[in-house]
Amino acid sequence: MNKPLKWMLTTLLAMSLAFCGCRPKVRQSDVNSVIVTPKTFSMSGAGKTPDKWWTVLGDAELNKLIDTALQDNLDLIATWDRLAEARAAAVRADAGLYPSLTGTGAASRTRTETHKGPGGIGAPLGTTYASSFSLGLAAAYEADLWGRVRSTSDAGRLDVLVSREDLDAAAITLTAEVAETWYRLIESRRQLALLDSQIETSKQILELVELRFGLGKVPAIDLLQQKQQLESKRAEKVRTYSAVKVLEHQLAVLLGKAPGAFKAAGGVLPNKLPDLPETGLSADLIRRRPDVRSAHYRVAAANKRVAAAIADRFPRVSLSLQSSTSTTRVRDLFDNWFATLAANLTAPILDGGSRAAEVDRTKAVASRQLHAYAQKILKAIKEVEDALVRESRQREYIDSLGKQLVFAADVIAKTRQRYANGDKAVDYLRILAALESHQRLERTILQARRELIDFRIGLYRALAGNAARKANTAGEANEHEVEK
Repeated sequence: MNKPLKWMLTTLLAMSLAFCGCRPKVRQSDVNSVIVTPKTFSMSGAGKTPDKWWTVLGDAELNKLIDTALQDNLDLIATWDRLAEARAAAVRADAGLYPSLTGTGAASRTRTETHKGPGGIGAPLGTTYASSFSLGLAAAYEADLWGRVRSTSDAGRLDVLVSREDLDAAAITLTAEVAETWYRLIESRRQLALLDSQIETSKQILELVELRFGLGKVPAIDLLQQKQQLESKRAEKVRTYSAVKVLEHQLAVLLGKAPGAFKAAGGVLPNKLPDLPETGLSADLIRRRPDVRSAHYRVAAANKRVAAAIADRFPRVSLSLQSSTSTTRVRDLFDNWFATLAANLTAPILDGGSRAAEVDRTKAVASRQLHAYAQKILKAIKEVEDALVRESRQREYIDSLGKQLVFAADVIAKTRQRYANGDKAVDYLRILAALESHQRLERTILQARRELIDFRIGLYRALAGNAARKANTAGEANEHEVEK
């Protein structure tokens, strides 16, 4: 080994040993202890919440709709694309851990003509040809003394985990939206049928008022009010029909279909919901929910980028090897080789505070992600508690509405009979009030039953785990190694 090269390698080794004691280290925050969470939830049941939570509702048509949505929804397909994008970016970041090798090749042929006469002008004396061939290899490798390249690679792998969890969260959101839209569509269709029934009832009342008006027993204002009441029901039917079409369009888009080209089949609202699911421990919820896991991985990736930013302030050591051969004949191409080995050291001296500012920026990002993770945990617990209390109180509300409907039915039956019999103590306004109350309660109960299903869907959504996970792809095991 020549003296200059020996001196260079010795100097680099000494500097490396000196800097090793200053290698930056970033401790992984224990993100699971950022906030104090309650151990259990306020209520719990004995039911189960499988990954395909919608199957417990026992609605075959809903199962078909959600299966279609998970396959064809364009937003979800775009989320799969983002996962593929993150995986490709992680592979690119991993490339810095390995040496790079570049090959070159060249071939040329030169023609030379010799001329007679002054200045080489005249007829050519002869033509000669010369050929040249060359091959070369160039290798480069950065010695990752401070962990910058490794931290960048780990951050890329964690980004893959973030994208994968975002995919599961998007799938769960999609399944809940399909289920909610489906049952709202069923309710709206039932509201249409109920309005048809109420319109018939209003027509019967109108016939009664017309009869009494013809006998001169009621004023014209009673007749006009009943006609207005009947027309208002017809107007409500028009608006409800519009809501049905809008919900059909919304459901079509969720399924990846064009509105108008998709027709939803008929369905019914469940008469009885499954048993209340077991809520378990809050720690189990944190581990199970993909949006919370995604926030956790974002914190870990941010910490890795802090480490990379700190390491970027230290010198970089790289090695390069170049080898080439050239000849005038192809058969002699590998006879003679020329090789060069070099070691390079680059260190920042003055950068106007750019690298220090990048460290501060990445630390701020890590802090922001940490607090966003804590907020996500609080939100997850809140969603479960909200769904529990809403479902519990909604059942009480529906029971109360049922009792009111019984009373209203008795009132309207007795009032209508007395009015038909000509009881002067019962005027038309009482009939109208009883009719409006009864019809309003019928529609409110139907809406309340659908809202109860919405609250249960919200609870399943808050407790659900993976809804879109497919078979593990190659390299997913390596992605998990980053956490260890």
